[in-house]
Amino acid sequence: MHLDDIDLGNRHLTIAGRSRPLDELTHRELLNWLDYRRSRWPNTANAHLLVNQQTALETGPVSAVWLKAAFRGREATLERLRVDRQLEEALTHGADPLHLAVVFGLDEKTALRYATAARALLESPLEHDTVGSPRTHGSSPAPGGNPPSGSQRGTFTRAEPTGL
Repeated sequence: MHLDDIDLGNRHLTIAGRSRPLDELTHRELLNWLDYRRSRWPNTANAHLLVNQQTALETGPVSAVWLKAAFRGREATLERLRVDRQLEEALTHGADPLHLAVVFGLDEKTALRYATAARALLESPLEHDTVGSPRTHGSSPAPGGNPPSGSQRGTFTRAEPTGL
């Protein structure tokens, strides 16, 4: 990837000939990297986005070994970051497979899988507002009513939200 592949003003990044929008996190981190790159290697003629101590003196890209070394021993692999980013996009854009296919260049089967997974997460009870859920507030049997089977009256209290 070259510096010319970045359009900071329009918040787009061109990857393999396809222009893709930059989210806020990626935009901010890209700006941080470019500031670091400019201060660390102010006179480099290397047009690649990523440079290191060796490639700053040349015009070629960093090696795959150098790139992989940054993730070695960490839980965040490139594959996990890619999958997480695609799922996050599906969750924030309503699980639209067409949107995913366009943004990430996915084939239709892969885009549908991500959309289906996002839809399942969005529709799961854990993702809904749980204010009215008895599980989040404890049990509060009606006065004079029968306590839940196997419980003793008075052992359940309603948990009130604090600090809200």
